[in-house]
Amino acid sequence: MTVDICLSPVLYPHYQQENDLVVVADIFRATTTMCTAFNNGAAAIIPVADIEEARRYRAEGYLVGAERKTRRVEFADFGNSPFEYRPEIVAGREIVFTTTNGTRAIEAAKDCDRLLIGAFSNIDVVADACFSSGKRVVVLCAGWNGRVNLEDTLFGGALLERLSKRDEVVFGSDAARIALELWGKANRSPLDYLKKSDHYSRLTASGVEGDAAYCLQQNTAPVLPCYNRENGKLTLLR
Repeated sequence: MTVDICLSPVLYPHYQQENDLVVVADIFRATTTMCTAFNNGAAAIIPVADIEEARRYRAEGYLVGAERKTRRVEFADFGNSPFEYRPEIVAGREIVFTTTNGTRAIEAAKDCDRLLIGAFSNIDVVADACFSSGKRVVVLCAGWNGRVNLEDTLFGGALLERLSKRDEVVFGSDAARIALELWGKANRSPLDYLKKSDHYSRLTASGVEGDAAYCLQQNTAPVLPCYNRENGKLTLLR
């Protein structure tokens, strides 16, 4: 199987091909938070890239998670912390969700053949889906405002390592090799490796560095969110 890693959404047009399976990863924190919300019973998530669109949904009575630059937007019910999406609040509900980077990555790749949400929280079920799909896999890292970040790149490397153990993997580009080598350096203690990263510093400055430790735990939310192009919603593949 062929696996590639796109290190930023601004690079995605250079990776885009027909019939791809794209795994969107925003480890700190959007894709982790979405997996947690689904694991806690959310019925669907409607990702939107624009704050004003999220505000219109809020006026219609939807639950809204909205974050910019690590902080909850004032009108929203939630920010972007997985700990906010508790079962007693989200179970059975549709949630509108917009974040600084993660939902923009979804927007960039929404026309691919199949779009899955990936995080360390669901890494094994994502690996299973990639392996069984028979498709070329592209991990799309959300990054930060178009820039490359470490945590999403590490996830790409971790997923690639899992796939490599199950089948012969063809690297689509040097980005895949970079991610795999980084994961080899970080895998014993990803949190320690990331403590000097840009986004860990942002989370610390906002007082939510505890989210980072949770976001690096593996298989805590073994769900498989998939984007539906017809209705613009993320729902679970069963």
